[in-house]
Amino acid sequence: MGLQIERIPTFGDNYTYLVICDETRQAAIVDAPEEDPVVARVEATGANVKLILSTHHHFDHSMANPQLAERYGAPVYGHTSDAERLPGQTTGIDEGDEIQIGNQRGRVLFIPSHTTGHVAYVFDDAKAVFTGDMLFAAGCGRLFEGNAQMMYDALCVKLAALPDDYLVYCGHEYTEGNLKFALTVEPENVEIRERFDQVREIRANAAADWHDATPAEMTIPSTIASEKATNPFMRSKTAQELGRIRELKDNF
Repeated sequence: MGLQIERIPTFGDNYTYLVICDETRQAAIVDAPEEDPVVARVEATGANVKLILSTHHHFDHSMANPQLAERYGAPVYGHTSDAERLPGQTTGIDEGDEIQIGNQRGRVLFIPSHTTGHVAYVFDDAKAVFTGDMLFAAGCGRLFEGNAQMMYDALCVKLAALPDDYLVYCGHEYTEGNLKFALTVEPENVEIRERFDQVREIRANAAADWHDATPAEMTIPSTIASEKATNPFMRSKTAQELGRIRELKDNF
């Protein structure tokens, strides 16, 4: 038994996750900007929501926190530094803290740079990591509040240290565009080309309204192994190289 992970399409291209302990049906909501799609999925699964988790304070990952917290009587977790800016935050967390969802235990990684209070949630037994806007499939978030060294430490040290078979659940459906850019960085990388072709096929018949997306149209989750092979940011050898690639992507 482990975790049931429900991918919920929110906003224009966001992923919200409903994470349910198989044994107890206790659940956490991860990165929710909208209330209605989440409530619908909670009701459909019969989950018992006990926690609201945010990876960072940006509104497209947290705007529905107060409403969901009130509906389910659940605390809202975010990095300790985000107490004044994460909607509804009640509980500050930091590197190494533990999260309990029913019988499943997670741990917090502090991975700042997209924002200074960004965290990831790692569930080792389920081999899953929720990376918000730090690590995308074949990409990463912009450097809004940190620097390239912080991003290098987050992506190429902390997240890269996770086992290759861990599933990566990120914050947005950006995979096709990210791989298109990755090919400009490593045009000879056969694995990037193959992944790009696969993703284009998946996304070819995508619903016009992201809220109507089906699992067959989703490119998430990825894996740590796939990111090491095809993500130009995670493949950077130095912080300087990563920063240079990030600037290229900003103007792509």
